[in-house]
Amino acid sequence: MTVERMCQLGGISRSGFYRMGSRSEAVDRDVELRDAIQRIAVEFPSYGRPRITAELRRRGWQVNPKRVYRILREDNLLCLRKRKFVVTTDSGHGLTIYPNLARGLVLSTIDQLWVADITYIRLELEFIYLAVVLDAFSRRVIGWALDRTLEDALTLSALGMALKQRQPKPGLVHHSDRGVQYASTDYTGLLNHHGIPISMSRTANPYDNAKAESFIKTLKYEEVYRQEYRDVAEARVCIGRFLEKTYNQKRLHSALGYRPPVEFERSLSEPTVRVRASA
Repeated sequence: MTVERMCQLGGISRSGFYRMGSRSEAVDRDVELRDAIQRIAVEFPSYGRPRITAELRRRGWQVNPKRVYRILREDNLLCLRKRKFVVTTDSGHGLTIYPNLARGLVLSTIDQLWVADITYIRLELEFIYLAVVLDAFSRRVIGWALDRTLEDALTLSALGMALKQRQPKPGLVHHSDRGVQYASTDYTGLLNHHGIPISMSRTANPYDNAKAESFIKTLKYEEVYRQEYRDVAEARVCIGRFLEKTYNQKRLHSALGYRPPVEFERSLSEPTVRVRASA
């Protein structure tokens, strides 16, 4: 039966017949795309339109950002977060404070600048603490430690992991806030032993350590706030899996051309890479 005859029997115009087919096809595409977007939004709750669009393209979708935004809005999946810094550093000590060497430092590769920070994680009956060390150029977590106390052993363990994993050459700068854990003689002594210059943020200025602060917010929104850890052991397993498997290997970073840290570091040997790590 011809299209013309079907239109006559159905009482519709030829143009109406073709429009009906286009609408059906568009609806079907939206159903599949909507499902893909929802899966990404569940896996990465803090992703907004740019990262979700980039992740869709990595998964083979040819999609317009406006279309992604429309579906996010319709499904109430738009990521809305308050940007707020909370000052928790105890810098009221008599230890040596070091100048900020990270300001104005132009990064061109890994192991030029490491940034370190500490955050607390609330369990059902207690607080525990996480210390991290990140490579500022690739945003990769290269050292971390989780414990019940804020003793020097926490930050020393995270730094020790980073040193063992990277074995940095001369030229590396270590940056942190002015907290007593980072100003302690054991911590600064370990850095000095490896010939690593020490850099610290200005007083009550978390923006000086913005990359570490940004990571902490990502950790809280994408892992910690979504879980109810029974104890320290469970928290260590879950957070470790997030840091090593999700954050380092899967999470996209706009400053890295929407690539995960491990993939970005792997690509640095390619001569075509021209991504600039912003401050």
